[in-house]
Amino acid sequence: MKKIVASGKTIEDAVRAGLEQLQVTENRVTTTVLEHPSKGFLGLFGAKEAKVELELIPDPLEEAEQFIREVSAAMGLQVEIGRKQSREGTLLAVSGSGDLGMLIGRRGQTLDALQYLVNIVANRYASSHLRIVLDAEDFRERRRKTLEDLSDRLAGRVIRTRKEVVLEPMAPHERKVIHSQLQNHPKVKTFSRGDEPNRRVVITLRQQQQQAQER
Repeated sequence: MKKIVASGKTIEDAVRAGLEQLQVTENRVTTTVLEHPSKGFLGLFGAKEAKVELELIPDPLEEAEQFIREVSAAMGLQVEIGRKQSREGTLLAVSGSGDLGMLIGRRGQTLDALQYLVNIVANRYASSHLRIVLDAEDFRERRRKTLEDLSDRLAGRVIRTRKEVVLEPMAPHERKVIHSQLQNHPKVKTFSRGDEPNRRVVITLRQQQQQAQER
């Protein structure tokens, strides 16, 4: 955590000087008075200014962004990070001129792992729980569209063959995309089978799922 020492004629002046140096507001620091001001002998000699120590309180999102930059730099990547609010939480969108595929990984596995660590870092400093979604080169949106298209194609296969389809293991948020895409389908239904991290989505005819549940 960043600390500085600032001086002033009064404690208030010293705090104000420190805040200007850090370029933050008072609610972003903790203040410790190191020395109180004194006028000195006969008000002329040995006068002392007030001295305070200001410790910067980390901002959760700034810490998360710094962590992303450090990980990216270790991969040889220089990145920029955009921030905006979404329905899922705070979205941190990573962009850059290097090969961001290194951050994404196979089917987003590296990105998911990094997102997990980013949430740990941010919530270490947060007063209430934060939910951070990490994205790079709009991978999340492209992956969602891929899964929706896959859902529709596999639903058509189930209808033609009258046989259920079991997908490969997926992360919870990806299974949710499949379930949401087919939840109002008139002929097929979905459910999940297995335990994490090998839990899979099953697409089946509605009547077959009902029979399976009855058994």
